[in-house]
Amino acid sequence: MRDAEAKFKKDIGLVVATSIVIGSVIGSGIFVKPGKVIEAAGDSNMALLAWVLGGIMTLASGLTIAEVAAQLPRTGGLYAYLEEIYGELWAYLCGWVQSLIYGPAVLGALGLYFGSLAAHFFGMPDTAKLWIAFGTVCFLAVINSLGVRYGGYIQAAATAGKLIPIALIAIFGLLWGKGTIFNMPSGLTEKTGMGAAILATLWAYDGWALVGFVAGEMKEPAKILPKAITIGLTVVMAAYLSVNLALLHILPAADIVRLGPNAAGTAAGLLFGDIGGKLISIGIMVSIFGTLNAKILTFPRVPFAMAERGHLPASHLWLRLHPTYATPIHAIVFQVVLAFLMILVGDPDRLSDIAIFSIYIFFVLAFFGVFILRKRHPGGERPYSVPWYPVVPWIAIIGSVFILVTTMLDNPLDTLYAAGLTAAGLPFYWYLHNKNK
Repeated sequence: MRDAEAKFKKDIGLVVATSIVIGSVIGSGIFVKPGKVIEAAGDSNMALLAWVLGGIMTLASGLTIAEVAAQLPRTGGLYAYLEEIYGELWAYLCGWVQSLIYGPAVLGALGLYFGSLAAHFFGMPDTAKLWIAFGTVCFLAVINSLGVRYGGYIQAAATAGKLIPIALIAIFGLLWGKGTIFNMPSGLTEKTGMGAAILATLWAYDGWALVGFVAGEMKEPAKILPKAITIGLTVVMAAYLSVNLALLHILPAADIVRLGPNAAGTAAGLLFGDIGGKLISIGIMVSIFGTLNAKILTFPRVPFAMAERGHLPASHLWLRLHPTYATPIHAIVFQVVLAFLMILVGDPDRLSDIAIFSIYIFFVLAFFGVFILRKRHPGGERPYSVPWYPVVPWIAIIGSVFILVTTMLDNPLDTLYAAGLTAAGLPFYWYLHNKNK
């Protein structure tokens, strides 16, 4: 695998790496989660605090992973880090979860968010969101099956499009809004607490680790990767806080909760009129469409990489490339079929919570990897060291454990589902490990 990796061109610099972080993170979350965060937190003050805490936790996580990535600058990201630190079993389980839970749940949630916004935009009944979600995921799967080039065209257009509504809502909402931002109640008598609120923000911050997948293609990964993560997440955190402050300046907190994923579009209509609001709503849908395209482009590469190591049943099937387009067609179909099953759940917020819970188990292991690597190489020279060690890694670990525990308490059924599917991978691993041996 390392011989193959050495053949990659080292073309990615700081600007491109930072744009990957920003482009991977900014998607649906900032537009669809503000109401969910306020609902869970109970009022606007605690909701804004949840966005700050989620950002700090994500930044601490990024800085911690950066030290691991700088010492193990390989293509593959989290999968490669766990394989080096803990061995084959934990890497396998990470890939198994990414292939069967995290990836399909993310695709399902993004499809449903897009479907909900599109149905609202065109005045269709809410039930239409399922069919729109199915059709959108299927369409993008076909496009990406025809070659990376076509998915790349969509991605380039969507990346530019996603920044426009954020900038317009943040700038003009803060300038022209007249509402009260602070001490505004959610309008609901019950709240699920800060744990659920921070978990909702983590969906919006999710995606920053994808830059580690291309570490092997960076010019100087040990220097570029930490800077890209730090700069990228700082920009994202500032953008998210600005948009939330702007939304609260335009709409009462209770209305943001009631409108849910349609709050940003409604706020844009109040700012720019009917036509301007519709254009911003289109920009928001383009942003989610682009994020969904990026996930369909990248997620099938995980089962493909596992198949290369013989870590999936019928590995030869998942390794097959389309004879004309040279795309992992079977892996794409596999991810899309699982995403269709997730879409049938019908609740994108539930799917996003399952996705974050399932992947953060492995993030915690990666955070502990900083201590393990330092113990293995005491006094060794490191290309990059996490600042304020060991405080920053412990912030990442404690924050992640807090999210995992509160999720288990608030949604025991979903966490059992995620844990059961994770454990279901063990018999396959033992069988395939003995077979490959």
